[in-house]
Amino acid sequence: MQIPILTEIVIILGISVVMILIFNRFKLPSILGLLATGMVAGPHGMGLIQASHEVEMLSEIGVIFLLFVIGVEFSFKHLTSIRKTVFVGGTVQVAGTILVTFGIVYMFGLSFKESIFAGFLVSLSSTAIVLKLLQEKGEINTPHGRIALGILIFQDIIVVPMILFTPIIAGKTGNIGETILILLLKVVAVVGLVLIMARYIVPKLLFRVAQAKSRELFILTIIVICFATAWLTSSIGLSLALGAFFAGLIISESDYSHQATANILPFREIFISFFFVSIGMLLDLKFLFDHLSVILLLTFLTLLGKALIAGFGAVLLRYPFRTVILSGLMLCQVGEFAFLLSATGIENQILSPLTYQYFLSVSLITMGLTPFILSYASKITDVVHSKTPNPLVRKIQALSSDVEAEEPDEHELKDHLVIIGYGINGKNVAKAARKAAISYAIVEMNPATVKQEKERGEPIIYGDASDDVILRHVQIQSARVVVIAISDPSSTKRIVAKIREFSNTVHIIVRTRYINEIEESKKLGADEVIPEEFETSIEIFTRVLRHYLVPLNEIEAFTQEVRSGSYEMLRSPLMRTEQAAKNLSIQDLEMACVVLEREDRSIVGKSIAESRIKSRYNLFILAIQRGQELLTDIDGDTEIRLDDRLYVFGKPVNILKLNQKVKV
Repeated sequence: MQIPILTEIVIILGISVVMILIFNRFKLPSILGLLATGMVAGPHGMGLIQASHEVEMLSEIGVIFLLFVIGVEFSFKHLTSIRKTVFVGGTVQVAGTILVTFGIVYMFGLSFKESIFAGFLVSLSSTAIVLKLLQEKGEINTPHGRIALGILIFQDIIVVPMILFTPIIAGKTGNIGETILILLLKVVAVVGLVLIMARYIVPKLLFRVAQAKSRELFILTIIVICFATAWLTSSIGLSLALGAFFAGLIISESDYSHQATANILPFREIFISFFFVSIGMLLDLKFLFDHLSVILLLTFLTLLGKALIAGFGAVLLRYPFRTVILSGLMLCQVGEFAFLLSATGIENQILSPLTYQYFLSVSLITMGLTPFILSYASKITDVVHSKTPNPLVRKIQALSSDVEAEEPDEHELKDHLVIIGYGINGKNVAKAARKAAISYAIVEMNPATVKQEKERGEPIIYGDASDDVILRHVQIQSARVVVIAISDPSSTKRIVAKIREFSNTVHIIVRTRYINEIEESKKLGADEVIPEEFETSIEIFTRVLRHYLVPLNEIEAFTQEVRSGSYEMLRSPLMRTEQAAKNLSIQDLEMACVVLEREDRSIVGKSIAESRIKSRYNLFILAIQRGQELLTDIDGDTEIRLDDRLYVFGKPVNILKLNQKVKV
């Protein structure tokens, strides 16, 4: 039996693959390829899609998943850390764009309600395109990147009230006051139910589901929560999108939010593709070319107006003039949520067919131009800066001179350690990291362990470390060392390969059971593979601490502490024989920190040249830490003193000899 919509699905996905490949070839976002697919295959193109209604139904599922993921990723703690940018910058940008757009289009003869709604549409920028380009350029943590992120978060939040108030703007209610009151009561009731589910029901349910260790069961449970909440809000007269957003909020504060996002993303990507294709199908190419001059003028006004308004928001936030210009360029396009909102406008008969075609044309052009604008953002900024009158520049710079930095994001990690697997080895590594004051993050798949350790204050999350979302959350690209301490060889290999997709510089240490697993793990990107057959957890954290240049005597002291706590069978890495050291790393060179605890007269009180460390130990002294001062400009005449910390470079066996010479 033939499935009627199957033909359309094959056509859409097939053309999408070709279009996305073409657009990626020119480094353009995949969203534009999907929109182009709709233009080509839709009724205004080649007319290949007949079951347009069914395609729209698939796109609705995409919208549900899109709002669900936004709800899951919505963090009140993160929002608090950048609250000034979100609420001040976001309010200025959205409210300012609505007012300016309303004034312009109302003067051109649009009705009051259509003008207000046009302001809603134009005020939204593209979260998908802007954040993707900022991440690719490594500018997400720059001042203009933080402004763009904050304002985009505000837009993602405000789109939900916009959807709710669209029927009121359309005049489809008799008594506006009564309608708003009923609407608020419904929202309060749903929010109350969401809070009860988020606090008392869903965490316990997901804990039981996670304990079953069934990926299929976990995914099914998440999807049921998502669609059940969407169905609930729809059944009481609210939107499906709002229900999906609330479903995301239910899960967002649980221990399972990151894994839920990782599991839902593939579904979102597939179904949201149909959403963008369905939007492209609505664009009338004949209309575009017939009204090209007007559309280009509106596009220019949109880009300029949104850039100026967003830049004004950055001025109020007291950022420098260059950051003001860059922030405006980041947010000058019309975004994907405007398409979602426009569907609500059409459903409530606010947008006329003519206005809708103008909106589609202008929106798609601004989105298409965004990658080029951001590529040349620095050059554009230089030109604007040089052409702007000096008094205005000086005034903005004067305002920025006393700018107050917002609270740093408490989740921001840098140069940290990531521990994957929290068994005995993982716990030992974490304990060593705490002793050495090294920041770290833990990924664990056992829900009971996650719950227990989180209550103890450990920075641990539930999730599969082979998923992109989990690795992004622990900011793997900024980590210095990753320790993979799990017992599943196939999962270990997947994790190593996935980490290497994010970073080629992070140092990966892997624990395996057998020696014969070393070679394959190293081929996938592991830097060090430690088999249980001849190594122990002390060896793992010793290598971690050495990589962070922790003094060798401190490492030794900690290993003695571990040994005294019933780990007598663990041998000390500093007491192994010279031959053992040769077997492990005779071919390697490493950098380490040696503390001069003993007043050895052949070294302490001598110059570097007189100590003959180079000739006696074949070690190079790179720098000397003396109290709070780090001496890097050193030569043969530099004196070596008691309690100095020597940063030396050479073979591990020679470093061990020097350390034994100078320690107490």
